[in-house]
Amino acid sequence: MSDAVLVALISGLCTLLGSLGGVIATSSLTSYRLKKLEEEVSKHNKVVERTFRLEGRMDEAEHELRDLKKFHQPH
Repeated sequence: MSDAVLVALISGLCTLLGSLGGVIATSSLTSYRLKKLEEEVSKHNKVVERTFRLEGRMDEAEHELRDLKKFHQPH
């Protein structure tokens, strides 16, 4: 086998290994970032749900206050 062919094979192998390493690293980083993003979205959704529940409770409390005011007004 000539030196040029040997150098070409070694270069090709190193290029292949480098490319595979880059793909694996990028895939790992993308998976990590997606996991973190899903966690943040979950936290946000919990806050939104709590806000809707609190708004409902506030509406109920305001209605009760209105009813109490009407009940205690002099006739």
